Amino acid sequence: MLRILHTADWHLGQTFFGYNRKNEHEYFLSWLANEIEKKKVNILLIAGDIFDVSNPPASAQQLYYRFIHQVTTRFPQLQIILIAGNHDSPARLEAPAPLLQEIRTIVKGGVKKKDGNIDYEDLISPMKDEKGITKAYCLTVPFLRQGDYPAVSDEQNSYAAGVRQFYSRLIEKATSIAQDKPLIVMGHLQATGSEIAEKEHSERTIIGGLECISPDVFTDKVDYVALGHIHKSQRVSGREHIRYAGSPLPLSFSEKHYKHGAVLVEIDEKSDINIEKLVYTPLVPLMSIPLQGAASPMEVMHQLQLLPEAFLSELDEDEYPYLEVRVQLTEPDPMFTKQVVDMLADKAVRLTRITPVYAQLQPGVSDDEEEEEDNSLQNIDPSQMMRNVFQKKYAELPSSELEDLFIEVYRDVMTKEE
Repeated sequence: MLRILHTADWHLGQTFFGYNRKNEHEYFLSWLANEIEKKKVNILLIAGDIFDVSNPPASAQQLYYRFIHQVTTRFPQLQIILIAGNHDSPARLEAPAPLLQEIRTIVKGGVKKKDGNIDYEDLISPMKDEKGITKAYCLTVPFLRQGDYPAVSDEQNSYAAGVRQFYSRLIEKATSIAQDKPLIVMGHLQATGSEIAEKEHSERTIIGGLECISPDVFTDKVDYVALGHIHKSQRVSGREHIRYAGSPLPLSFSEKHYKHGAVLVEIDEKSDINIEKLVYTPLVPLMSIPLQGAASPMEVMHQLQLLPEAFLSELDEDEYPYLEVRVQLTEPDPMFTKQVVDMLADKAVRLTRITPVYAQLQPGVSDDEEEEEDNSLQNIDPSQMMRNVFQKKYAELPSSELEDLFIEVYRDVMTKEE
């Protein structure tokens, strides 16, 4: 029996509205180590975005290396396989790879080339049981950047076409190596049909879904697909064996109702697979006042007054819930913020933001529609924005060649920012 634990999107080093989350990440990693022991896990898969930024703080790197050292020492037969996500620096992750290999940890930060061609074989790693016997093979594909995938001409979406061809060739190569052994694919990407938060999502998505990859690329030759990038734990397009593990911590208030955890995959001697979601409860919850929509200043202050007092709380201050306040106003009220801060001074919560929602001048418009209007600039598709500006200036729509060039430049800029 081969037991695989699939996790992703740790985002070590992330701060939440200025609050340090080190204790939250330590709490999660402790839970993960205990699950490895309880479930007798052979292999831990980490599907990208280990860190929140490409140059993480020293404290985040210490968490990461301490965890790897502790679990590989505590569980001598454990094998760890991890890939870089779009938030990670491929070079930074791979720098200690020779040392990590000594403690059964495989790191794939980028795609290597051999004689100018993609070295697909470098991305195929044996997966071993507690006796050191190879039971399956893992296709360790990091987040694919420009130049990592084959160039495909005559395709409207060159990125998606190139990534599809990349996976197709890799799966074909791995099939010849694995023979009858199971194939596990790792990837950090947005799959078509995956669910993301409609507003304030913290996943980096590109121009109207142009970087979405169809799950059809994962053919019936693949037994399980361990994905990262999307923070909501889910099956992709209802396919049981194609999964996002999801993030262990909510990274925005739009994720406060997500079910967090990891995915346990068991492969028996007949190559039959059993998949189980392991539920994890984060150390710090997210609170909203009111629970939905916005409330009047009087109602908001009433609900704040009912919050637990700090001196009666058994929680440490860094375990206090994160709180957002949404207030219905007719005009800006600078004093309201001070009133909220004063009210919360002795409460066992941590204020993150106060969001004013202004009453509509036009009747019959809902709060949700108003919020959508307020956030229109945040949610607009950059390619649509480009088309609007171009049409306004030149009285015609841009050519498809110009749109492709814009997408290429935009993707390159966003990749450099990461």
